[in-house]
Amino acid sequence: MTREEMEEHLQHLKMDYIRIQGDLEKLEFVGGNAGGALRELEAIEDEISEINRALKKT
Repeated sequence: MTREEMEEHLQHLKMDYIRIQGDLEKLEFVGGNAGGALRELEAIEDEISEINRALKKT
C-alpha cells in the first residue's frame, strides 16, 4: 500500500469511527446493547494505530 493509499484509508477509518461513535451514543441513550459498537471502535482504533506506525516508517 502506498503512502497516499494509507492516508486515504486512514481518513475513511476516521469517518467510520465518528459515525460509530454517534451510533453508540444513540444506543446508550435508548438502552440498547452497545457491545458490538464498542468492539468495532476498538478494532478501528487498532487499525488506525497500525497505519500511523506504518506511515511513520515511510
